[in-house]
Amino acid sequence: QVQLVESGGGLVQPGGSLRLSCTVSGRLLGIYAMGWFRQVPGKQRELVARITNGGMTNYSASVKGRFTISRANAKSTVYLQMDNLKPEDTAVYYCNAHSATTGWGSWGQGTQVTVSS
Repeated sequence: QVQLVESGGGLVQPGGSLRLSCTVSGRLLGIYAMGWFRQVPGKQRELVARITNGGMTNYSASVKGRFTISRANAKSTVYLQMDNLKPEDTAVYYCNAHSATTGWGSWGQGTQVTVSS
């Protein structure tokens, strides 16, 4: 099983930046991609960025050009650099690991991002 711990959230003004981190540990065999999701109360969790083991990235239309997903430390840490933040980016952000056989796995506790003046 994969364990995930997100950090780096906080309060930031519109136009500001934050970098989220996700520490990944446990059984990583079969994991071929990592993703960042976000969720606001009353809405479904949304995939905003994904990176494969080969380094290929994908972004949702709402964050493309502003957010950047990356990996480091032999893929044990996944980052989400968020620039030019907008109030509509306010959400709890979660990372997750995608297995070739079982899909997205268990969720961590998430980290709150609030964009407000």
